[in-house]
Amino acid sequence: MRAALTTALLAALVAVTARATATESIFDGASGVPLLGWTAGAWLLFGLAWLAVRRVPRRAASVLVLGGTVALGLAAMAGPPNTSTDSARYAWDGIVSDAGTSPYAYAPVADALDGLRVPWLYPEPAPAADGTPRCTGARVASTRTVPDGDLLCTTLNRPAVPTIYPPTAQAWFAVVRAPVDVHATWWPMQAGGVVLVVVVTLLLMRLLARRGLDPGAAAWWGWCPFVASEAVTNSHVDTLGVAFVVAATLVAVPPPGSTPRSTRRRATAAGVLLGLAATVKFVPVVAALPLARRRPLYVVASAAATVVAVYVPHVVATGGQVVGYLPGYLKEQGYEGGDGFTLTGLLLSGPASTALSVVALVTVAALQWRFTDPDDPWTAQLVGAGAMLLVVSSPFPWYALVLVPFIALTRRWEWFVVPLLMSAHLLVPGVAVLRAVIPVAVAVVVAGWLVRRRPQSDDAAPALEEVTA
Repeated sequence: MRAALTTALLAALVAVTARATATESIFDGASGVPLLGWTAGAWLLFGLAWLAVRRVPRRAASVLVLGGTVALGLAAMAGPPNTSTDSARYAWDGIVSDAGTSPYAYAPVADALDGLRVPWLYPEPAPAADGTPRCTGARVASTRTVPDGDLLCTTLNRPAVPTIYPPTAQAWFAVVRAPVDVHATWWPMQAGGVVLVVVVTLLLMRLLARRGLDPGAAAWWGWCPFVASEAVTNSHVDTLGVAFVVAATLVAVPPPGSTPRSTRRRATAAGVLLGLAATVKFVPVVAALPLARRRPLYVVASAAATVVAVYVPHVVATGGQVVGYLPGYLKEQGYEGGDGFTLTGLLLSGPASTALSVVALVTVAALQWRFTDPDDPWTAQLVGAGAMLLVVSSPFPWYALVLVPFIALTRRWEWFVVPLLMSAHLLVPGVAVLRAVIPVAVAVVVAGWLVRRRPQSDDAAPALEEVTA
């Protein structure tokens, strides 16, 4: 009966996801409120499905978790990206790389790349009523080529600046785009997202089983509407970094009875995986520090060697251009002047806000290092990553993908408030909204921490454990 109920709720979640993905977006001036409504419905079904699957026997639950993850991922491919245009840039970088050109060598507007442009990324201008060519259509912006200065219509964001994505991310773009025709649109990156979501689900099931916990808790990642939206529909490359970090976590924590030689090998392998994560995107690496607690020298040395090995070929080919648009991006987001730190900005402004944010992050890192249990690093990973997200206060919710696996591993469900509220801000944007949701997220997380610390009576303790599990 429980399995049937879970299946029915999953089917409803899949249907809602497909409907929202196929019909709703925030582009072309559309309000994000309808998509916010569909998202709220998906979260409700997600919660109900999780409550139902907890009573299903483990073997059947594992099958439902994997089947639901695949079905939800496919449903999230029902339409094009609906809250972000980043995957257009991923596709372009992959096309450029597969053509034998470094994506760091030219900005998309460069005339040197004219022969690689495809209509779905660079649609032809259409004549306006007065006969003047104009860029029209969904997601299409206008810019000028360099150096010729011709009108260029594109679905890419920031087409006038070089790519921001590091080398391992670029390798992923090239691998995903290589088997398909250049005219294939959004779906290859989305399909790659489905693969990564399934991989992380399997890794989480293995980690949970190793801890003696129900592998069905991997549904907190695989069925999460936030993951379906950001990892699949909008295909954010952060998911690849998350996969490397979760794999590093699985490798770094040895099973009972491991020998010192085995732990050294594991630490080295974990460092390599963390180095690869860092060369996808820096954000997922905020969950890395607790993994270095047991054998820091091996982890740090192998991670650093991996980063160097990955970057060297690109530095040789393009020199300093390998940095791409990263400095400009940090300035654009307000971090250079301190205005991007919304949480500390409630108290201070400018450089003082930056200083307070740095102090907060260093303090969290020190506490992580002091209190991390090398055999049980997941809580420290969750708190460290979550604290970084709250302090940095990014308006981009997909940065919170790194939180979700560690919510599943620790059962600290209150941290779901971070991606949930960040998604709400994306759909109903505004500085005032961001200044409201960040403190609310902090309050919910702190409340959850206080509830867990409160002494319970013998009768209440099992009930609380049942809820938090």
